[in-house]
Amino acid sequence: MYWWAWIAAGAILFGAELTFVDAQFYLVFVGAAALITGSLRLLGLDLAVWLQWLIFATIAVASMVFFRRRIYERLRGSLPAMRTGPVGETVTVGAALLPGEACRLEFRGSSWSAVNDGTVPIAAGARARIRRVDGLTLILHGEP
Repeated sequence: MYWWAWIAAGAILFGAELTFVDAQFYLVFVGAAALITGSLRLLGLDLAVWLQWLIFATIAVASMVFFRRRIYERLRGSLPAMRTGPVGETVTVGAALLPGEACRLEFRGSSWSAVNDGTVPIAAGARARIRRVDGLTLILHGEP
């Protein structure tokens, strides 16, 4: 293959990974392998086509196996942890809620069923922490 074809393929793979596709950092290493193979051809090494493909495949696989996880974790490891669901948030209970008793309350603009999972009653107007969500029911625990 021509050196410029390898370079173009590498640039396209880099661009696709970094701009359009979130392939979890695989295309970067395939693109780097294409750039290295093209650079070898550009430097004047007259390699057979089968040897070019062998070099490309070896560099791509080896770099993914040995470097991908470390580099990916270093780049993505600094992202904040994603918290899903309302567990840990607080709600205001509109009516007194005895242990084991259920009521309806407004949370995030919707009406939810809520159950007092604690051992002490939750007074009307008091705040309670969401312990877990069971289907469409908020399991609450009164805050001291």
